[in-house]
Amino acid sequence: MDAKPCPFCGGSDLSIIIDEVWPGSPSASICNNCGARGPLNRDTSKAKALWDLRQQQIFVFGSNLAGRHGAGAALHATLHYGAARGIGRGRTGSAYAIPTKDKDLQTLPLDRIKYHVAVFLAYAKRESHLYFKVTAIGTGLAGYTHKQIAPMFKGAPSNCLLPDEWEEYL
Repeated sequence: MDAKPCPFCGGSDLSIIIDEVWPGSPSASICNNCGARGPLNRDTSKAKALWDLRQQQIFVFGSNLAGRHGAGAALHATLHYGAARGIGRGRTGSAYAIPTKDKDLQTLPLDRIKYHVAVFLAYAKRESHLYFKVTAIGTGLAGYTHKQIAPMFKGAPSNCLLPDEWEEYL
């Protein structure tokens, strides 16, 4: 596989792993020297792109305005991407929080989420050297559907990797 070397061991013996048993299952780039794995994606070309851009990748997740990142993608962002607790919107570490709940953990109305999405999209456009892995914000603990949230990202810049589930609504 033609890709950037492993950030952990410097190895260049890399491959894509695919679960052949389950069609449509996620694939990932893997270092055959040390076993490091890149982010999962159903599209092998996207899995390779995520490997190549891993140093510039920002994990985008749904948050609450209190910055209590205790579950779901928010907890993952804290544990793996440096999202700071107590900060419920914007970028910290290699993460970007888009509020979908208020400081009391009540779901925000769609128009407020749309505002925060617009702020994020403007940021992503300005920071065109970064690559944004957007999770399906608002569709977990906030309780909205993909059909309600996905259109907010219509016209997202090309450096935003949006969830596959949103494709039909964009």
